[in-house]
Parts: sequence; C-alpha cells; structure tokens
Amino acid sequence: MLARQEDEYDRQEHSLYAGAPSPAPRAPKAPVIRKVLNTSLRSHCQVLFLVIAVLAMLVTIGSGIAASRGYKLVETQQKAEQLEQENERLNVDIAKLKNPQRIKSIAESRLNMQVPKKTYFAHESE
Repeated sequence: MLARQEDEYDRQEHSLYAGAPSPAPRAPKAPVIRKVLNTSLRSHCQVLFLVIAVLAMLVTIGSGIAASRGYKLVETQQKAEQLEQENERLNVDIAKLKNPQRIKSIAESRLNMQVPKKTYFAHESE
C-alpha cells in the first residue's frame, strides 16, 4: 500500500517537472478477492433451519391438540355433573312415587278401591 502511494507520488512529481499535465489520480484498484461459497456450511444451515421450523410446528400443533382435549375434558365433566344432578332429581321423584300413602290415596280416589276390613288367609295343609 505504501509502495503504491510512493509510485503515485513519484509520477506526480515527474509530471510536474516535465511540464506535462498531470494525469487524473487513479483510485487504487481494490484487491481481487475471489468469493468462494461454502456450500457445505450453507446446506448445513438450511437443514438446521428446516429442523427447527419442523420442531416449532410440531410444538404448536401439539399444544393446540392439548388445548382442544382440555376443552373437551371440561365439557365432558360438566355434562357428567349435569347428568348426576338429573339422576339425583329422578331418584327423589321415584321415592315420591313409591310412597305408600300416595299409592293408597290414588287407589281410593281414582280407582274406587278400599282396604278390606277383615282379612282371611288360606293355608294349605299337607
């Protein structure tokens, strides 16, 4: 770099002493750098990116499935609780319908039945 500057300096002095017009200073040429692509590294980075992207998608899909199953579980639990409450209500209704006083009053009022005053039992002897 320093040698190039000295060469340009010498040329400028020489042209000044020779009386000739000085040429326009040239920009130093950039060193020729050959860009070599590291295709192996590039392909490894692409594979790594794809693996990370696939894993991220799997995690997202898995969390979505887990959330949907959680919602279904809560819904099923609510439905089971509702069915248990209805079952208890029906058991209370059954107990009311089996009440002997209720059966007796229906038999007497609607069916015109009466309880017999005397009861006779027949027994077969051997």
